[in-house]
Amino acid sequence: MVGTSSLQPKIVSSFVGGRFIYSNQPLPQVFRYNLGRSRVSVQLPRKFSGLTNLLFNRSNLDDIPSTKRKRLRPGKLSPYRPVPDHIPRPPYVNTRQAPGIASGPEVHDVKGIECMRASGRLAAQVLEYAGTLVKPGVKTDEIDEAVHQMIVDNGAYPSPLGYGGFPKSVCTSVNECICHGIPDSRELEDGDIINIDVTVYLNGYHGDTSATFFCGDVDDEARNLVKVTKECLDKAISVCAPGVEYKKIGKTIHDYADKYKYGVVRQFVGHGVGRVFHADPVILHYSNYPKLYLFMILFAFGLGYLQQLTSGDGLANDVLIPLFSLPYLDMFIPFILFFSHFNCIINKIAANMVYWNNDHGRMLLNQTFTIEPMLTIGSINPVMWNDDWTVVTEDGSLSAQFEHTILITQDGAEILTKC
Repeated sequence: MVGTSSLQPKIVSSFVGGRFIYSNQPLPQVFRYNLGRSRVSVQLPRKFSGLTNLLFNRSNLDDIPSTKRKRLRPGKLSPYRPVPDHIPRPPYVNTRQAPGIASGPEVHDVKGIECMRASGRLAAQVLEYAGTLVKPGVKTDEIDEAVHQMIVDNGAYPSPLGYGGFPKSVCTSVNECICHGIPDSRELEDGDIINIDVTVYLNGYHGDTSATFFCGDVDDEARNLVKVTKECLDKAISVCAPGVEYKKIGKTIHDYADKYKYGVVRQFVGHGVGRVFHADPVILHYSNYPKLYLFMILFAFGLGYLQQLTSGDGLANDVLIPLFSLPYLDMFIPFILFFSHFNCIINKIAANMVYWNNDHGRMLLNQTFTIEPMLTIGSINPVMWNDDWTVVTEDGSLSAQFEHTILITQDGAEILTKC
């Protein structure tokens, strides 16, 4: 793991299998996480459950229709696939340690840009080929075998293989699997959707991409989720250019997903990519408003203090608490108090929260990073299997993802992982 301090806050990246990694950007401790089929959740006060559910779980949890689709279960893994000795390996191979997010952005010279284009192009070609293999009855392990062979045949190394002990050359995430699905003996079924995540290491540079494919006759609900997820990625890429704040990516994705009442997974992020698999910056795929979080903390303390002053009587018990419990009213009272009394304090604190609102994070010319939104029909809460990699939705609802590696150019952004 990469870290600048033992006290540095931690975040889950797009390919760390749920392991905590270090970034040199500050991160508030809002996520709670445990290994082994554990839930990854946002830590917020119970008193604000009504407000936070509205703000952070706006997906249509109650509208998930009944389905005959079976929940995913782990299959059998095939043996580790070898890579010819003459193919260069990334430094992390065989260490079984996920190196995490490296400090500093990936900014390239002319030669580096050409190498990134080559690795991105190969990744795109491999992904396109993998998509043609998606058919009912095909095992995800067979997809891994084909992808592995195509990558090594082109003189490249499959970046996931050996990353922190990951046992395969590609990620195959079926139906409710949000990300990091391990290819195994499970056969694809008619009506499945599957995200295939391909990363290749060619000439010292990583190219990273993914897409969600249809298997056989897929229903309209799943098709629309996949369509909107792809559109979220396209819209996010369209706002990228030198000098643009990273946080604009998350706002663009979140705003569009909200129109369709889809949830946006928050615990997995995009990242810089190039000479290393994962580098700064951390790319959030959702809107993040530090003032709101800070207000909730201050308001909770303020309400508790008021209760102490009144010994449980008077304004706190008779007015504020009953009002706060009324439907929807909890949305308005906090904002009134917040903007009336705490605005100056909040502004000063929020100005220093670089990670949370990315105020000081702007895109650089010739920089490369990934954008990889994950949307869900239902719950956005991820649950990790005992393999320490596979991440599924808490309620078994469908999830879709698309990803590109992009290069920031004078005119905006160039998609490097495009055939």
